[in-house]
Amino acid sequence: MADPRGFLKVRQRETQPRRPVPVRIMDWKEVYEAQEKGVLKAQAGRCMDCGVPFCHQGCPLGNLIPEWNDLAWRDKGEEAIERLHATNNFPEWTGRLCPAPCEASCVLGINQPAVTIKQVEVSIIDEAFENGWVNPLPPTRLTGKTVAVVGSGPAGLAVAQQLTRVGHTVAVYERDDKIGGLLRYGIPDFKMEKEQVDRRVEQMKVEGTRFRTGVAVGTDVTWEQLRRRYDAVVVATGATVPRNLPIPGRDFEGVHFAMDYLVPANRVVAGETVENQIHAKGKHVVILGGGDTGADCLGTAHRHGAASVTTLAIGKQPPAERAGHQPWPTFPTLFEMASAHEEGGERTYLASTVEFVGENGKLTGVKVAETEFVDGKRLPKAGTERIIPADLVFLSLGFTGAEPAGITEQVSADFDGRGNVSRDGYYMTNTEGIFVAGDAGRGQSLIVWAIAEGRACAAAVDKFLMGSTILPAPVAPTDRAIAVL
Repeated sequence: MADPRGFLKVRQRETQPRRPVPVRIMDWKEVYEAQEKGVLKAQAGRCMDCGVPFCHQGCPLGNLIPEWNDLAWRDKGEEAIERLHATNNFPEWTGRLCPAPCEASCVLGINQPAVTIKQVEVSIIDEAFENGWVNPLPPTRLTGKTVAVVGSGPAGLAVAQQLTRVGHTVAVYERDDKIGGLLRYGIPDFKMEKEQVDRRVEQMKVEGTRFRTGVAVGTDVTWEQLRRRYDAVVVATGATVPRNLPIPGRDFEGVHFAMDYLVPANRVVAGETVENQIHAKGKHVVILGGGDTGADCLGTAHRHGAASVTTLAIGKQPPAERAGHQPWPTFPTLFEMASAHEEGGERTYLASTVEFVGENGKLTGVKVAETEFVDGKRLPKAGTERIIPADLVFLSLGFTGAEPAGITEQVSADFDGRGNVSRDGYYMTNTEGIFVAGDAGRGQSLIVWAIAEGRACAAAVDKFLMGSTILPAPVAPTDRAIAVL
């Protein structure tokens, strides 16, 4: 364990500092600063010998958290990254983007603030990159088997890296011009700069993974063609169909899905030229939806110089402390202050959007009403309507499933009632040899689940191809471990 009395000596939780708001909204660099080494070691030392480390079950990857906390406290960074990489292919992503369900199940969190697990994780991997401890791991032999992975988000890249390392020849297909999926063009740089994606892609290239960008599977090449060309195909396209809000005025100019705003903004930050970019400079912006994507829109609008930004959520404001029906070690729904919320804007809860208001086809405002609950339904309360001035509205209401992209017609893979590609307990669709991992199969979820499913799906594919596997399988589609693998 780490310091045996660490949790008694250091009772205060100290997280990674953020750059001052007036400074960071002037650029697109990550908002976080590096934590001082002594503070980090003290925080890692709070990890206690708790007997049963519930952080293991809180993390879908089963990260060996007490082990690398101990190694970080002992300043053994090279050993720490070895333990961290044993369960997580991309800790620099989870350490920046994961909401840390591990911390919600930390035993210390019963009566003290939880250990800063996420901060220790990202510090370990950042130090490893700085010191050259992250090296390619090419296979010692090739199996002669080939695998196509469609989609280059965290699930697809986890599948590809695992299968490449055991000797299969893997090609990753991506319809965008660069690898990374939503990590590349959906996540703003102020949350994660794209160097974090680029250097992993370079590592994977050296290991032997092949990348095919600018290829839309289903049109440029069919699923059936991939099925004939490769021994196995993995669908890792994500859940990218946005949830719409079909109310009066939806067709007004100025009402957009969140990704229609974020993707071009990220391309411009990357140095690309984007025609007719949606820009918030000097405009009144309303964001519908209070989740991570809404916060991304909020931070982007601040950096664009919006005149005002209002975030509307239909439900109640979450509590600051655990609710009784979400006891430890479950992952609670809590009121959170993301970095973008620190930068300004108004957050309004119990706000039902009734209508988009406009003139001559252009948006001028949003009519909202207070939300009331009737027979378990959330409805706008009559007589409470008001209009919020708005030049732009971004719909950040989540996603409803994977894009069909011809998969049903071309290889007869079925979709379930939730818009996800159907699969069995071994990640295979109803078409033999075609697998699905990540959000495409489980629906919109966390990055840590995507990587965990990618690793488990890789084990299932390897077993399908070779009859057995040495790859770890942290989770099954039913959220339980696949013991038989």
